[in-house]
Amino acid sequence: MRLALIAIAAAGLIHPAPPPPPFKVWSIPYGAKRKHEMAAYSERHYGHRAWRLRHPRVIVEHMAQAGSAAAVRNAFAPDVPDPELHELPNVCSHFVVSGSGRIYRLVNLRTRCRHTVGLNWTAIGIEHVGYGDDDVLGDRRALRASLRLTRWLRCRFGIRVRDVIGHAESLSSPYHHELVPSLRRQTHGDWRHASMRVYRHKLRRLGACPGN
Repeated sequence: MRLALIAIAAAGLIHPAPPPPPFKVWSIPYGAKRKHEMAAYSERHYGHRAWRLRHPRVIVEHMAQAGSAAAVRNAFAPDVPDPELHELPNVCSHFVVSGSGRIYRLVNLRTRCRHTVGLNWTAIGIEHVGYGDDDVLGDRRALRASLRLTRWLRCRFGIRVRDVIGHAESLSSPYHHELVPSLRRQTHGDWRHASMRVYRHKLRRLGACPGN
């Protein structure tokens, strides 16, 4: 394992990073069928057939519109067509941060999740329990957990602070790519630019990544 990690680091796939915040692995079902559906989705929307998440360049912050981490997981776990676009596989995110500051990993970081149109091919998704940006920005425990998680992920994968974005900022990302014409302007209203300016400021105040 140690030799494998050294080889991965030498290839530039992982970078020096601070210790990860405590999190619990609470995986949703993501078997062969869902991976096959994710690969087909990627082919339709990005022009290449793949379910693996390689070299993520973006972290997208979301508000779950749910009152508990369990509710978020329960929404993502069934592999059914999503309620908005009616496609398979179902939507999901890699992590969810609860209002108490607990962090749960729902999906392996080597696997794509459907959480942001145009960016699923290269983005890590973080859901936050709550209904509006201020539910996190105004909650010390949730905000601290979210910032620690985001800092660890961005340092681990060499993601720039400017590429830590809110869902509402998805269309402005230089990595946004969508082949389906009707979805090229599709986005959501959570984590508005004003909220993310505050969030990114606090993220920068945590300091540069180790080795920078």
